[in-house]
Amino acid sequence: MDKADVSARVWAHILGIRNGTGCPCCGDWTPAERAALAIYAPLARRDMGPVTIGQIGQSLDGRVATVAGDARDISGPDGLKHLHRLRAIADAVVIGVRTALHDSPRLTVRLCEGHNPARVVIDPRGRLPNDAPVFMDNGVRRIVLQHVDTARPAGVEVVRLPAAAGGSMSPRHILRALHAAGLNTVLVEGGGITVSRFFQAGLLTRLHIAVAPLLIGGGPQGFHTPNPVALLSDATRPDTRVFNIGSDILFDCGLASAQNIVSAPWHGVARQNT
Repeated sequence: MDKADVSARVWAHILGIRNGTGCPCCGDWTPAERAALAIYAPLARRDMGPVTIGQIGQSLDGRVATVAGDARDISGPDGLKHLHRLRAIADAVVIGVRTALHDSPRLTVRLCEGHNPARVVIDPRGRLPNDAPVFMDNGVRRIVLQHVDTARPAGVEVVRLPAAAGGSMSPRHILRALHAAGLNTVLVEGGGITVSRFFQAGLLTRLHIAVAPLLIGGGPQGFHTPNPVALLSDATRPDTRVFNIGSDILFDCGLASAQNIVSAPWHGVARQNT
């Protein structure tokens, strides 16, 4: 397992890659800094086509909250920093309406340097109130995806999409709409149901699962699909790298749609000397 050190100079370099001014394979780095580059540099690039990242923070027993719904400290401090780094890399961060209603997230970058991403809420039936923190005007794009006529605050972009089975929205339609809006590096942050739907649709480039060292014993699972496999031989076995990021352990999973990125030249360079 590689120990990742996101030093100040490494993060500045990653932000340079994200802004098109840095090279993903150049520089004199320590092994731990190279591990950090291996995590973030491929996601920061803008010359490899669209990227969709799923992120889940969970306990050792696969829970994302207690039975009572307490999810505030599910990730350790370094797991939270990792999430904020992903936000800083992304063009847009996506959450489902359940997460918006229950957690009242701001979806801003506060634990690292970087710009806030566009905030996207999947709210098919218009349930989220207009005073929700995610709609707060702080200078970034705010987008709501819905199939109803619910009015939204000034400046919030409303994208109308058709209803799928059960009143939900097709992840493929959602991603196409975001790409059409110029948002190509997309972080699907939560909740677990939303991340799982994007996975089930085969749309995730990478899946990051940050595991914190605690046992809860019950509560909602971080990842579950509506059509689980019956045989282990049919299970998805992603190309997985494991990193010690401090308080949490990160499983960085490359999925089938990401093979062109996983096999790109920078990947080999990033893994050298680690």
